[in-house]
Amino acid sequence: MPRPLPFLFAALAMAAFPAAAEREAAPEGARAYIMWPKDGAVIDGGKFWVRMGLQNMGVAPAGIRRERTGHHHLLIDTDLTNPDEPIPSDKQHLHFGGGQTEARLELPPGRHTLLMVLGDADHVPHNPPVTSPKITITVR
Repeated sequence: MPRPLPFLFAALAMAAFPAAAEREAAPEGARAYIMWPKDGAVIDGGKFWVRMGLQNMGVAPAGIRRERTGHHHLLIDTDLTNPDEPIPSDKQHLHFGGGQTEARLELPPGRHTLLMVLGDADHVPHNPPVTSPKITITVR
């Protein structure tokens, strides 16, 4: 006996579009923070070091899947828009997939915001997202 047509369409749709993978869980008390620069800092010249910290989790390079770890992403003048998707890689979304905890940046003069987001092996934020408080700096 043939299967009803709606069942066939549903089965084909499920095969073509697999369910989204679950995000990795962040342990309780996980916290990300920007050690330097401090919120409100005024930076002369435009080149400066950013130092990123992490509590109750460890740092592992991109592509390395290890429980309770991730790697840093720095969002410049933007917010985390969709925590269910990989963090983009562009001038506003810097990836530190090698496990770096500090980086030398150069920004143009003006006010800028910095937000650090921890991503899993595939650059997807944890659940819940482990982010730093957003800071504002001024480059002169």
